[in-house]
Amino acid sequence: MSARTALAAATARFGFSDTPRLDAELLLAHALGIERDRLLLTLDDQPTPFTFADLVDRRVNQEPVAYITGTRAFWTVDLNVAPGVLIPRADSETLIEAAVAHFAGTAGPGSVLDLGTGSGALLLAALDQWPDATGVGIDASDAALVIARGNAERIAPGRATIARGGWDGTGEAFDLILCNPPYVSSDAALSDEVAQYEPASALFAGPDGLDDYRVIAPLLRAQLAAGGVACIEIGFDQGETAAELFKAQKLNVVLRRDLAARDRCLVVTP
Repeated sequence: MSARTALAAATARFGFSDTPRLDAELLLAHALGIERDRLLLTLDDQPTPFTFADLVDRRVNQEPVAYITGTRAFWTVDLNVAPGVLIPRADSETLIEAAVAHFAGTAGPGSVLDLGTGSGALLLAALDQWPDATGVGIDASDAALVIARGNAERIAPGRATIARGGWDGTGEAFDLILCNPPYVSSDAALSDEVAQYEPASALFAGPDGLDDYRVIAPLLRAQLAAGGVACIEIGFDQGETAAELFKAQKLNVVLRRDLAARDRCLVVTP
């Protein structure tokens, strides 16, 4: 079977996915050990590796592509990911966009804190955006700490510290705080590839999805430096409910939407 035919056949089997062709291309490029761009430019010259069939079968079982390939692109960085760590989403780039807007016309933040860092996506994207900054990523998950430390050593050596901790941070104040906490309600219906493969501890936050915000809100002010900002991810239907928890702490809150015009980020300042 030619690579082009194999690609088409795999795409046809991924009808459950929102991006079946992209999924197939990423898996074939991974099987070939090349970048997707090169695959697309040389498709008719490529063989079909025998390993591709197994990758396709795994995807048919709705295993996420990022777990199969072990990588995920986010903002300007390429991250290693693995089961036990939440897969970074493009929607979360809204937090980096909000931070860029806040620091526009300045030298940018000198210090960055990523609460619940997971793979280190938000922290390392921020450090790549501002090369003179240093930062700390905090997480309570052993799996996340292993993955985040590996990514930090590769992407921002000497500039990123990954440490065990919770929503109370490090005891220091930071110019920029990034946070993508669990915010899915406990009875929400999720796709099989999320529900069966991604860590529940990084997804669910009580009956209304607000449990972690209730903890974060009263702890946030002490962690923000003067002139600092916190960019906090929320669910598409939590623009008002989550914001009220931070406003109750006398914090200023502005809502930012993602590219699909859905509520996605609370921009919080003292």
